[in-house]
Amino acid sequence: GGVGFTQYATAAYTDNILDEFTYYGMDYIKDKYGVDWKNPSPKDRVKPTQEVVNDITTEVALNAMEQYEQYPTMVEDHFGGSQRAGVIAAASGLSTSIATGNSNAGLNAWYLAMLLHKDGWSRLGFFGYDLQDQCGSANSLSIRGDEGAIGEVRGPNYPNYAMN
Repeated sequence: GGVGFTQYATAAYTDNILDEFTYYGMDYIKDKYGVDWKNPSPKDRVKPTQEVVNDITTEVALNAMEQYEQYPTMVEDHFGGSQRAGVIAAASGLSTSIATGNSNAGLNAWYLAMLLHKDGWSRLGFFGYDLQDQCGSANSLSIRGDEGAIGEVRGPNYPNYAMN
């Protein structure tokens, strides 16, 4: 599934917390993989394997979850699990995309962060509103036009979960 609007809207109302989690990811990819995000170069890119996605996403997502647990006012500021899920997933996706130079790796990181979040805290949101946050995992590596496509092939409203 697409995550464009969620990421667009999340950045505007999450204070500097999304920035903080993303900068943590930038420090991690620089220290572990030698990726200089301030001076991007094709030579710095990490091969976008599932192991790399798992590594970067797990590190960034678990750090973010630890920060939410350490500072309860952040949990209050990001009321509702879907807001926290969006921030954690965005930081994970950004960190992975920047390290690999691959948008699909970033999308897979986004959905992996959702699964890590749900596994750690039992749910992403409340009243069932977390469905849209997890229903794209199965489609992120599919190329069939009616079920999913790589990021570059998707339209701006793909998929429109509200219409399904």
